[in-house]
Amino acid sequence: MAPWLRWIAWCRAKKVRSWRFDRLPESSHSVKTVHPHHLIPRHVAIVMDGNGRWAKQRGLPRTAGHEAGEAALLDLVKGAIEVGIGHVSAYAFSTENWKRSPDEVRFLMGFNRDVIRRRRDEMDQMGVRVRWAGRRPRLWKSVIDELEEAERRTAGNRVLTLTMCVNYGGRAEIADAAAALAADAVAGRIDPARIDQRTFARYLDEPDMPDVDLFLRTSGEQRTSNFLLWQSAYAELVFIDELWPDVDRRHLWRAVEQYAARERRYGGAK
Repeated sequence: MAPWLRWIAWCRAKKVRSWRFDRLPESSHSVKTVHPHHLIPRHVAIVMDGNGRWAKQRGLPRTAGHEAGEAALLDLVKGAIEVGIGHVSAYAFSTENWKRSPDEVRFLMGFNRDVIRRRRDEMDQMGVRVRWAGRRPRLWKSVIDELEEAERRTAGNRVLTLTMCVNYGGRAEIADAAAALAADAVAGRIDPARIDQRTFARYLDEPDMPDVDLFLRTSGEQRTSNFLLWQSAYAELVFIDELWPDVDRRHLWRAVEQYAARERRYGGAK
């Protein structure tokens, strides 16, 4: 972990509220005059890729890779809390994953349900608020029940928000939002002339979800795979070679260091 990031983690652990970032060594990082808050992404989106390849390399069934990935997500969430990241969104099951074999789909449904149930109390104790983004059609009722119960139990937590994206697709989310917005316009509940980006965002799965700052994908693949398309418009993309089950909080911290070194201009000039 970079010295400046270690400093932030220490301050959070000690509950230090006033940070003198100018006291860091000159070599700690190149933009030490910036308040630490601006160096930490508020929202990290994660494409947890490589479970199948991880299992294949070890002569194991694909399902073993998914099982091994559970610990990776938990460790990454803990690492996010350490450095003050407020939102993590995890791509657990996409609308395109239904194309996989019936056996793997069946496993993933049960696995997502069981992980939420198994980790719910632990997340609650950590102060993590669990939320769900995704479509209901085709999703097992038992999965929906566990996700909604986790949402209910952790609703008051404020340390970190973990959005589990299950049966989620970015295009589907935008299409569903457009359909709902159009229905309200036809019904006279909204004036079409007053529709803007903020209006549209209210119809997304999680209207209060902040924009993605850091988009992280594992396994060496370099694409966004239909994940949080609207929210990631100005995200910084970081791709790492490690397969998802081999990832831990240190990989997140290194990605945060890359994020902090970049200049975000949002279409403006230097």
